[in-house]
Amino acid sequence: MAPTYNIAMVSDFFYPQPGGVESHIYQLSTKLMDRGHKVIIITHAYEGRTGVRYLTNGLKVYHVPFLVIFRSATFPTVFSFFPIFRNIVLRERIDIVHGHASLSNFCHEAILHARTMGLRTVFTDHSLFGFADAASILTNKLLKFTLSDVDHVICQRKHRPPRLPRPPNGLRNPQRSCSRKLQTRLPLRKPQLPTPARPLGPHDIITIVVISRLFYNKGTDLLTAAIPRILENHPNTRFIIAGSGPKSIDLEQMIEQNVLQDRVEMLGPIRHEEVRDVMVRGHIYLHPSLTEAFGTVIVEAASCGLYVVCTQVGGIPEVLPSHMTVFAKPEEDDLVTATGKAIAALRANKVRTELFHEQVKTMYSWENVAVRTERVYNGICGAISEGEFYGYYEGDNNSNSWSATRGRSGVQSFALIDRLKRYYGCGIWAGKLFCLCVIVDYLLFLFLELWFPRERIDVCPDWPRKKRKDSGRE
Repeated sequence: MAPTYNIAMVSDFFYPQPGGVESHIYQLSTKLMDRGHKVIIITHAYEGRTGVRYLTNGLKVYHVPFLVIFRSATFPTVFSFFPIFRNIVLRERIDIVHGHASLSNFCHEAILHARTMGLRTVFTDHSLFGFADAASILTNKLLKFTLSDVDHVICQRKHRPPRLPRPPNGLRNPQRSCSRKLQTRLPLRKPQLPTPARPLGPHDIITIVVISRLFYNKGTDLLTAAIPRILENHPNTRFIIAGSGPKSIDLEQMIEQNVLQDRVEMLGPIRHEEVRDVMVRGHIYLHPSLTEAFGTVIVEAASCGLYVVCTQVGGIPEVLPSHMTVFAKPEEDDLVTATGKAIAALRANKVRTELFHEQVKTMYSWENVAVRTERVYNGICGAISEGEFYGYYEGDNNSNSWSATRGRSGVQSFALIDRLKRYYGCGIWAGKLFCLCVIVDYLLFLFLELWFPRERIDVCPDWPRKKRKDSGRE
């Protein structure tokens, strides 16, 4: 019988804040619980959400009171999270700590503390960062620190770093195995799609929908510049924009300056359950993001029968088939041209958007991603062999290199000296700083073990587990 685990999902980003990372954590957690695992969520406190909460399916959420500094990310302290994290982990008898999101302080600190406590760790990357600005360079260095001592990384990128382990197999096209690891939340029922029985005439209104956080990295500046030109080139079009953020002021000013109040509808922030109702009002979904690892919302748009226009960045080109999308460079001129192509294709009835829902439904399944994530857990805990986990054959050079760094079982070593060796190679100065952090973290762990012994921490009773399901595809 396959083993079950006690898993802690850790991230700054979780409900009640809406978003792709938040949805991914929730959906993955519930499906893992359906497969017999115990899952808890550790995140920071939100307004009206503090302490311990229970969600559907008995999913327990710990809302830790920490200072939030920007976009729901907590203030980095490195060590102050350790005492309460240790208390939660011991109370819940956690085996695996699974961190999410590159910009989540809780995620990085939890992985560091979990390794110090001798727990298995997994990191899921939900973002892409270049080297064009100081913030991105700093984030990449932070990722280098975390990934130096993690058991496995689930990567959404088309081109993963060569040092990272191979993502789980299971898709027919191995080139798409990274990005398709994140599945989407499909509508509960087949949506009432705007299915054109005839070609859209020149006077029929085409509605373009945008649902996004209005931040720079989501391409809001690009959207602000492109909307007047799109509406000028195509008189019988209108926009519906849902979302909030600091860039919403720029959009409102653009609407006023160009007198577009009757052609651009700003809905502001909307609830998750309202997304489908907004999408089915449109014909085209416009996604102008400047950086994106996956883009869950574009899968939702296609599922609702919208023709997708999106920027060709990150993992987006791997998400949907080419007949559902029109790609554009993250530039104003190209975005305007791509949107024009999509409008022309719809008016000529060249795209069968009414078929998109059934096609997308067969591509994505949360049960499938739960099975593949479970396979990662089995690999890092030694429940399956190294060769089966990484896809190496006996005597393969790659197998020997991995065994040299991870041990013959393929499981990452917890020994302090081995951890320091991994961190020391992160840079001339950064490596020494990282090693110092690990040593201080280890001393703090010894202090907590001495002054707050485990015997004094009450163990929480488990929520009744579901019977294990083994029907998922691998």
